[in-house]
Amino acid sequence: MSSALVVPAAGRGDRLGADRPKALVPLDGVPLLVHAVQRATASGVLDAVVVVAPAGACEEVRELLRPVVPDVVVVAGGTERQDSVRCGLDALPADVDVVLVHDAARCLTPPAVFASVVDAVRAGAPGVVPVLPVSDTVKRVAGRRVLETVDRSELVAVQTPQGFSAPVLRAVHAAAVPGAAATDDAGMLEALGHPVVTVPGDDRAFKVTRPLDLLLAEALLAAEVTA
Repeated sequence: MSSALVVPAAGRGDRLGADRPKALVPLDGVPLLVHAVQRATASGVLDAVVVVAPAGACEEVRELLRPVVPDVVVVAGGTERQDSVRCGLDALPADVDVVLVHDAARCLTPPAVFASVVDAVRAGAPGVVPVLPVSDTVKRVAGRRVLETVDRSELVAVQTPQGFSAPVLRAVHAAAVPGAAATDDAGMLEALGHPVVTVPGDDRAFKVTRPLDLLLAEALLAAEVTA
């Protein structure tokens, strides 16, 4: 089976306070996107990589990634995340059987997570997500009023890469409403009744969204270098 990675990286870095797309924000002098793709390819389970870049930045992204993936495919993104993932799917080779969709902002995701997600799809799961247990107390609210405390024993926090059977993911995107907002592709499968299973996630696969997240990523990266 052939496996490919799609990285939607067309988002802005507003919450990071960045003056550039979030995927191109530097972490120890190297863009988040490059860190993410380096760790993905280190898994040894990928045959192709497609990056969906901000409009106007495709050539810059291609040059950044060429030392990591010489044959990387870079395409321009759409208005919503869902549109960008579809652009990435359209750029994949036709013979791909397994597709991983990974957030560039989860730049420190260990290679082993990519491998375990691919293994689970190859074992027959239409959709696979890495997850961590929720450790915080979670409450449901309306405005400022607490309505109830939610039982967290059945709750998990979902990470990426999310893995899919390529035919199923293509069909789900073909059936989706163009321009609709979708926070993750697994949710699109769930909405159409496709089963999604979980594999263990990793604390290092957190999403760099705020300046504090970037500081944490820098500290973890420094710890890796000195280990």
